[in-house]
Amino acid sequence: MVRPVTTRADLKLFMTLPRRIYAGMAGFVPAFDMEQDDLLNPKKAPIFRHASIRYFLAWRGNTAVGRIAAIVDHRAIKHWGMKIGCFGALDAIPEGSIVSALLDMARNWLRLQGMQTMRGPVTLSGNGESGLMIEGQDQPLMVAMPWHPPLLGKLVEEAGYTPVEDLLSYKLDLDDQTESRFKVPGDLKIGEGRLGAIAIRRLSKKQIAQQGEILRQLYNDAWSDKFNFVPLQDYEMKAMIKQLGPVLRPEHYVQIDQNGEPVAMALVVPNLYDIAGDLGGAPSPLGWVKLAARLATHRFHSARVILLGVTQRLRGTVLGALLPSLAIAELMRRRKSLPYSWVELGWIQASDSNMRNLAESIVPEPYKRYRLYERAIEDPA
Repeated sequence: MVRPVTTRADLKLFMTLPRRIYAGMAGFVPAFDMEQDDLLNPKKAPIFRHASIRYFLAWRGNTAVGRIAAIVDHRAIKHWGMKIGCFGALDAIPEGSIVSALLDMARNWLRLQGMQTMRGPVTLSGNGESGLMIEGQDQPLMVAMPWHPPLLGKLVEEAGYTPVEDLLSYKLDLDDQTESRFKVPGDLKIGEGRLGAIAIRRLSKKQIAQQGEILRQLYNDAWSDKFNFVPLQDYEMKAMIKQLGPVLRPEHYVQIDQNGEPVAMALVVPNLYDIAGDLGGAPSPLGWVKLAARLATHRFHSARVILLGVTQRLRGTVLGALLPSLAIAELMRRRKSLPYSWVELGWIQASDSNMRNLAESIVPEPYKRYRLYERAIEDPA
């Protein structure tokens, strides 16, 4: 039986369900309850300011065995010009009847909201956790990237959903060998010769709000024509800064300016699982003390490169093609002042040949793969 989430107890169960149903599965590490609260709680998550969302739980007797969110993102629909509703937060014990029942309930709710297509999973937006993990369950977990058991994708397809895009992640070792393999075309250097009008900015804690707004505008410009893109709102960026601010350092942000105008960016986010993976989703008081000490000493050894993009006005130009390489090269140069032994480049859309070519010039194969699905919303399930 699948029922909507209606009480605070239901909501708490919805947010913590993955660690209950995936406990003991190889590769699974529970997310922090605090992190899930920020992501899913209607009183905290900024997406609820512009989206209608309904949560559902699947039950077997008195035991919850699955969950799903049905999402009508009004900003996304306006941008896409199509009545596409989304599903997200899909987690379930890997049984076909349970997965199908959850998807049917979400699809029927979206039909009642006037949607014509259902796409997902996203939690709860294309700017958040995206895709269902297809490959890489045995790899280290990464911040803001979902984990699903291997069979779940097959069950979604058996329920009538068609793959529409794969999202790829690449593991980039930060060492002398990798840096020697990665060469910017022409060995060009920022601030010299043809790149004399190009300058690099780092993160400033004093100007983090202003830089966050620049990053938001540049991201919305750079990604506006990508599949499943949703414009990032100013209040979403403020929430992101509030969450990430305590762990960000000046070296984590690359902003490339041309004649003083921002034209490209990249943001590195430390991997929370490095310092919290052994503490469980709900740490003990001693666990919180350990976490605070690890945060204070920045004991991360990996990170994720997100929001890598180039302004649309330079698309199709020589400089526009160079800028992602320049951003990655700048991050490589900064590796000696950061504790990371590797970073994840991801996700990158499988259909984005330019970004894939850049990633695969350094790392031949992705180490994780996620998948987005679609299905038409027709008659009631």
